[in-house]
Amino acid sequence: MPQSFRLLVIPIAVVVACSVAVAAVIVASRAPVLVNVRSATTASGIDSAILASGDATVSKKPDLALLNAGIESRASTAAAAQSDLATRAAKLIARIKSLGVNDKDLSTSGYWIGPEYGSTGQTITGYRAGEQLQVKWHNVDTVGRTLDAIVQEGGATNISIGFGLANPKAAQAEARALAIADAKAKAQAMASAAGVHVGQVIRVSDVSINTRTPYPYTYGAALAAPDKAVTQVPVGDLDVQVSVEVDYSIA
Repeated sequence: MPQSFRLLVIPIAVVVACSVAVAAVIVASRAPVLVNVRSATTASGIDSAILASGDATVSKKPDLALLNAGIESRASTAAAAQSDLATRAAKLIARIKSLGVNDKDLSTSGYWIGPEYGSTGQTITGYRAGEQLQVKWHNVDTVGRTLDAIVQEGGATNISIGFGLANPKAAQAEARALAIADAKAKAQAMASAAGVHVGQVIRVSDVSINTRTPYPYTYGAALAAPDKAVTQVPVGDLDVQVSVEVDYSIA
């Protein structure tokens, strides 16, 4: 595919002031181009630069599972629903902690109490209370057995799970270095085709960081049957994507 060209006129003060800038916004990557920048140091008043984009993706196996375990209770009064929920929650929390989960890895992500209405929407037929707990599980290879324990022995009625990295910055840094190398290769190819040489870096912008995770699994109370086989949860890989834009002077 032929390279595209565009002409920019930018005051040199802006180029110097923005010599290194990092932006955290997602934008479409652009093809490397040659541009002209106004300069007060040349007779013609024009200096040239090369603008190149670079992209990289690093795949990593997740080392963190995020489990969301929900429980619910229904009763004729709000107080009764809340009391029953407290009993169910205590049982679930005790089972989760018995699996070796530390307090810092267990938190409440949601809690609600509200009325339930009949078919006409005018009459209150009872009350429903619910609580959602989030568990950080650091051994993704055993997450299936953990789900079984939470549902079959802890009494959870709604389960969802997603995966992540305990330290995503390391993977982002690796991908960023590859993306900058990709931008440099494009700039060199552009410069070679134009019969010039790549000079020093004027500006580097990190314009896109995106981590694609496996789609979260969601389970219902059907898992509660104790005679079920161990739940299988394929983990897959995470894709950490980084895009950069690098501006080079022409040597």
